[in-house]
Amino acid sequence: MQTLRAARRTLLITTAVLIAIGVIAVYSSSAVYAHERFGDNFFFLKRHLVSLILGIALAFVFMRSDLSVLRMHSKKFLFLSLTLLVFVLIPGAGLSIGGARRWLKIGGLQFQPVEFVKPFFLLYIADFLDRKFLKKDSLFEMYIPLLFVICAVCGLVLLQPDLGSAVELALVGFVLLFVYGARIKHLFFTFLAGIPLLLLVILRSPYRLSRVLAFLDPWKDPKGTGFQMIQSFIALGSGGLFGVGLGNSKQKLFYLPESHTDFIFSIIGEELGFLGAASIVLLFALLVWKGMEVALKKDSEFSRLLAFGISLMIGMEVVIHIGVTAGILPTKGLPLPFLSYGGSSFVSHMILIAILLNLGREDVR
Repeated sequence: MQTLRAARRTLLITTAVLIAIGVIAVYSSSAVYAHERFGDNFFFLKRHLVSLILGIALAFVFMRSDLSVLRMHSKKFLFLSLTLLVFVLIPGAGLSIGGARRWLKIGGLQFQPVEFVKPFFLLYIADFLDRKFLKKDSLFEMYIPLLFVICAVCGLVLLQPDLGSAVELALVGFVLLFVYGARIKHLFFTFLAGIPLLLLVILRSPYRLSRVLAFLDPWKDPKGTGFQMIQSFIALGSGGLFGVGLGNSKQKLFYLPESHTDFIFSIIGEELGFLGAASIVLLFALLVWKGMEVALKKDSEFSRLLAFGISLMIGMEVVIHIGVTAGILPTKGLPLPFLSYGGSSFVSHMILIAILLNLGREDVR
């Protein structure tokens, strides 16, 4: 089990390094905007540090919890998550910001329920597939029941509306089914049925369609739909090999919207250059690799699927975030794990990495 202990140690160190870089990146990318809007350079940094403290506390709980107990209550956790997603859609309960109803406010705490769906969604799928291992070829006993759950979760997320998170959850669910050994023809026909549905969702929504068109040709409307992507290109291009220096970004001076959240990688690329950005990518690659190593070393199907699902989800979010900032993917508001400002996302990823570290213990099967 020496390899498993080494993987767990590397996961812990890599996560700590990313969090430390994230604290610096959040302050560097948000200080000017925070001063202009709130009169406090440290406005976003202070809130990020509160999320960090809360995330560490919850991570400690999940890292030390008995996973068999979490697994036993996976249905309850998922049901609670779905209940929160329903509350978001109720006028007066959910908060609408920027035309999307994705937030709940309880007391002074404001959060996005979809972020807390992710760990419990993975926990439920891993438990379900492990229990149905002897029926993995069954359409009615394994595939359709789980497909119903995936569709229910993604449907509620889509109603917010949040197409990006819905697609992410669906992809993770189906990749887990593929790895598990579900019948290829079931997956194939589901995929074929999902393509026209995805196109319909995009075509019926003007802002989604405009994002796709801006992705195809951002210079067609450089001051409108293509503005954010073009500014991201300028930020990354300005960084060169070594960057303009930490804190010296020009694009964060009200040129690049959401520079401390959805486009923080662009600011990192501008200030630290190609070498700095590449180092971030390598750190995430190491994190995902060691997560997959934990999955391969576990004996139980449940542990393997859960570790693989967590590693896949984090890796997918990194690819999407960097792909958007580099213009490889259409614009999607997705923070960069551990680095972007955003309390719900940060705490959710701390829970995910804590479960992965828990799985990395030798006595957890």
